[in-house]
Amino acid sequence: MEFDYEPGRFYKNDANGDLQAEVTFEVFNDEKSFAINHTYVNGNLRGQGIAAQLIKAVVDKARAEDKTILPLCTYAKAAFQKNPEYQDIEYRVRP
Repeated sequence: MEFDYEPGRFYKNDANGDLQAEVTFEVFNDEKSFAINHTYVNGNLRGQGIAAQLIKAVVDKARAEDKTILPLCTYAKAAFQKNPEYQDIEYRVRP
């Protein structure tokens, strides 16, 4: 699925302009990182891997911009735990 983008957000609306899927994120750490704070997929689209595609869109953007990601929302946290290929880009607090 192709998503629209605006700063801090990848999303998809239907033909009527109603939100169907979205991931939101904020820039932090002196603009070196993204914090994913919300993932949403409309009920009629769930189970199709769309939330995973949204997370990947943020991951791809972060990699292209040499940023790390802090997964804050429940889905993003689970996606980062499930996908070892995201470990290199995960923001980690250094002691």
